[in-house]
Amino acid sequence: MNRLLGDDHAGHALRAPSRLHSFNRYEIKYLVPSERLPALRAELAGRMDSDSHGADGGYGVWSTYYDTRDLRFYWEKIEGLKFRRKLRVRHYGDRTNVGDDTPVHVEIKQRVNRVTQKRRVAMPYHLARDLCDGRRMVEHDPSQTAFLEEVLELISMLDLRPVAMTGYQREAYVGRDADVGLRVTIDSRVRGRDRDFDFAADADNRLIVPARLSVVEFKANERVPYWLTDLAARLNMSVVRVSKYCQSVEAFGRAPRSIFHIPDSETVEV
Repeated sequence: MNRLLGDDHAGHALRAPSRLHSFNRYEIKYLVPSERLPALRAELAGRMDSDSHGADGGYGVWSTYYDTRDLRFYWEKIEGLKFRRKLRVRHYGDRTNVGDDTPVHVEIKQRVNRVTQKRRVAMPYHLARDLCDGRRMVEHDPSQTAFLEEVLELISMLDLRPVAMTGYQREAYVGRDADVGLRVTIDSRVRGRDRDFDFAADADNRLIVPARLSVVEFKANERVPYWLTDLAARLNMSVVRVSKYCQSVEAFGRAPRSIFHIPDSETVEV
């Protein structure tokens, strides 16, 4: 079998010992105005390490989300179902450099009560398109078979198709010592589009969250440490139930704006 996988040098610090990457987490999201970010960064830098892939302002994260014609996954999120999931293809880095052989991740993200579970497989972009858009099994490591069959079953039985793309600039911090497993991300310039879903397409993206706001997320294997929730309280950070996918769907008029929608009065073209 030819080598399908490569290290994702552009992106994330989460590495898996096997070709199927799976993990569970508790997640808390906040909306933070840009003027509070310096204080947040200073506190995080004193207790956590910067993601080694996030130097010099972080890195890009681009995701293509799949859903049904009637947006089943969107509505499951809005209605707060205790079990829900979504399928996406994700790229870490500069989307303009994505080619057929660029490593991307095919990922199922699901929520079971309060726990977020992610399972994903890395593969070249052309194979991800064959799998998710061509709806056919691709060459893979035997350890990935069950996951890829689940992806194909979801796509075929629910007639999934690309619905929205999101992109943002991510800064990430990882826990050390007693906080191993803790991760904090700061996502800024959150953009999206509702067509031309090839990552490298020469297409315009629109801000779907006001430029002055960043989405900050605390992610922990078991519980978020008290020092971090106390920090959020001191900085008057607002807990939000925001989904970048849902925000993109609503921003482009695919669904009515829900009570969770972040107002876009400051949204501009980029």
